[in-house]
Amino acid sequence: MSCVNDSVCKLCRRENLKLFLKGDRCYSDKCSFDRRPYPPGQHGQSRLKFSEFALQLREKQKTKRWYGLSEKQFRRYFKEANASKELTGTALLKFLEMRLDNVVYALGFGSSRREARQLVRHNHILVNGKRANIPSILVNKGDVIQIADKSKDQTRIQASVQSVARRSIPAWLEADHGKLSGTIKDLPTRDDVTVPSEENMIVEYYSR
Repeated sequence: MSCVNDSVCKLCRRENLKLFLKGDRCYSDKCSFDRRPYPPGQHGQSRLKFSEFALQLREKQKTKRWYGLSEKQFRRYFKEANASKELTGTALLKFLEMRLDNVVYALGFGSSRREARQLVRHNHILVNGKRANIPSILVNKGDVIQIADKSKDQTRIQASVQSVARRSIPAWLEADHGKLSGTIKDLPTRDDVTVPSEENMIVEYYSR
């Protein structure tokens, strides 16, 4: 994905939503969004009236940043969702939830999606016993996600597993933190998606 050189905390403030981009820091008193829950910049605390297009754009940006994707990646998922037989918005969110990096994060092996993506890229993750180093791989029902044996003692993985109690594991996943593995029990439904997204507005944005 494209590199974000600016403070990621500003992204939460810009979208007026805690995106949990910095792992444990987001649950602490140091969270910038909790301390300054308004957009960055000199006009951040001004009361602005947004047009319909602006609201659609913000909804798209919020969802894209929640999953840590570039515009090119997000647009590609939208095209695939639009070509599916499901409702476009629902299919889009399901595709995003089924990404390997998101699943690794949801199982508690990474403290943030960015860290989970790094674990995948650095060959710390196995899917059905085989190395998987592409974060955008979509998982399927019955897949088993594991931490590679050589990586099980990593401090950051152990710390993430210990702190996962702060967030619940989705019902469509089953985690075994003792063995550092997880199973895809079923494919996610719209109710399983935790991102507070108005997907219809995203569809309207791309359909204009």
